[in-house]
Amino acid sequence: MSTLPDPRAAEVADKLALLRAALAETGAGALRLRSTDWFAWTTAGGDSAVLLAADCGVAEVLVTRDDAVVLTDAIEAERLRLEQVPAGFTFHIAPWAETELRETYVLGAAHGGAVLSDRPRNGNGNGIDEQPLPASLRLRRMVLQPSEHDRYRALGAEATAAMTATLRAARPDWTELDLAAAGAQALWRRGIQPALVLAAGSRRLPAFRHPVPTHDTLGARAMLVFCARRHGLVASLSRAVAFGPLSDDERNAEADLLQVEATGLDAVRPGQSLAAVYHAFDAAYRHANRPDAIREHHQGGIAGYLAREIVASPSTATGIETGMAFAFNPSFAGMKVEDTFLLGASGLENLTLDADWPATTIQGRARPTWLEVA
Repeated sequence: MSTLPDPRAAEVADKLALLRAALAETGAGALRLRSTDWFAWTTAGGDSAVLLAADCGVAEVLVTRDDAVVLTDAIEAERLRLEQVPAGFTFHIAPWAETELRETYVLGAAHGGAVLSDRPRNGNGNGIDEQPLPASLRLRRMVLQPSEHDRYRALGAEATAAMTATLRAARPDWTELDLAAAGAQALWRRGIQPALVLAAGSRRLPAFRHPVPTHDTLGARAMLVFCARRHGLVASLSRAVAFGPLSDDERNAEADLLQVEATGLDAVRPGQSLAAVYHAFDAAYRHANRPDAIREHHQGGIAGYLAREIVASPSTATGIETGMAFAFNPSFAGMKVEDTFLLGASGLENLTLDADWPATTIQGRARPTWLEVA
């Protein structure tokens, strides 16, 4: 048996300290985390998902002042123990058909106190008073630790490689579903969950900001969008391919869009609010003579254990801090630019940059352009 320390142990300890600080702040008896995103955050990258489309997985985390417990059933417990959950947790395992045993355990662990939860449930007759998590804890989750930065960098690099490989292989006679399937396969081959894969060809690309793939043939233009998830973190990126030369109008629109994005990214600074970033985008769209574009699609926001932890809006007062991740996606009809960035001491680091993808430099940043295929 290895005697090396678990590299996730220090991260887990820091997060359990934050959770217990929330218990002390609120006077609650326990803290219950049901969703896959909070499970991944608490366990330093553990995965409780089986059904990928579900918000909640096959296990929960219950934290008290004295213990941190994974609540699950006998179907999942050994797999989670061996493959997903690091040191620092005990397990409460119930038979799959006796779900009431879990509720009884939570009630006892809380010692009559309230239970904080990311998904509070009340009125189900279990006698547990569940309350929402404090806003301060939600904010702390969005400030990522160095170990999370490392996992995010690795995810971003591999998700980008999957994107590039897919679009370089794509052909105009593919359908949107062919393109999406190839993208999903490229992610899975790298151990990445395709939390979202969108694809659009020439006909649907100008029409829809969220093009769920169809049987339409790609034709002369195509876009592929990933929300790529691993260890709970989500990297978002969008790329486009042109089968044939771009028109002058397309090149001019792309240049305008990249200037819009640059203005928004320049506003991402510690101490600024997310609303200030939104207003920077708004001003940039107006400068580009496209004042309505900001109302045609959201601009993105803070990223991390959700593709968007918080979406920027005119009134989002959330303050920007070093250590946060961001995914913005400014767009015009027919084109979009999107990458995932980490805000460090030296500014924004692009986690989904691919040196092999065509790019131009805008305000000191390499930004992706159309991949033009003859």
